[in-house]
Amino acid sequence: MTPEFSIRTLRAGAIAAVSAADLDRKVALTRETHRLWSERTLSLRSPLDPSVPSRPGRPEKPDLISPGKMKKRSLHTPQGRIALLHAICHIELNAVDLALDIVARFADQPVPRSFFDGWLQVAFEEAKHFCMVRDRLRDLGADYGDLPAHDGLWEAAHHTRNSLTARLAVVPLILEARGLDVTPSMRDKLRELGDEPSAAIFDVIYNDEKGHVAIGAKWFRFLCAREKRDPAAAFQELVRANFRGGLKAPFNDLARAEAGLTPGFYRSLSSISNA
Repeated sequence: MTPEFSIRTLRAGAIAAVSAADLDRKVALTRETHRLWSERTLSLRSPLDPSVPSRPGRPEKPDLISPGKMKKRSLHTPQGRIALLHAICHIELNAVDLALDIVARFADQPVPRSFFDGWLQVAFEEAKHFCMVRDRLRDLGADYGDLPAHDGLWEAAHHTRNSLTARLAVVPLILEARGLDVTPSMRDKLRELGDEPSAAIFDVIYNDEKGHVAIGAKWFRFLCAREKRDPAAAFQELVRANFRGGLKAPFNDLARAEAGLTPGFYRSLSSISNA
């Protein structure tokens, strides 16, 4: 950890990590904030904390384009596998910032301290995933930033910036849960093609994602209980109001249920128009 920034509160540490454009520094600040908070040496927040940024810090590359302009490539080619890993690397980087943003943006909410324990653990693990995938890209002669990426994930954060329940509905219970649906098939395909190092990384990501969805489901249910709202009905209402597009089948119902996200939450939303 470089000495130029002294982390004095949890919110300040999370904001510093989100704001960092240098990705090595972003990871280092995430890990240091996680360590200090876990050791109970940080206060939650201070009036002197900087403001939460509207966008995370990013390097000049990759170029960000609309999702519809992203090229599809076959995993049967080295270039195709690099493209997949680059896309996953970008997703994991956004996941780091999304978890940190939950901590920073909602540090003033009346929730137990364990809420922040959970989301800092998510940020720590997403940073681990980002580094693992980036290292694998480098093994293959590439790096993060070599290919374009899309900005749809951060749009979800922007749309839910004023509501913690909406943020939990959209980020862990839609975006992270989607990872439970698609990661196993990508992992199996990589293994089938003989790319065991990449497949092993997907194993780690998949197992950790179950815990991330579980943390989201736990706190979403907590907030709904406090507000005397039915969790499934509240989820559907918040998704319709804050998430563009429908939920796409197939669903990994077993893994979702293990994480506390039962079919009654999402099945009725899978037919929503993409318009």
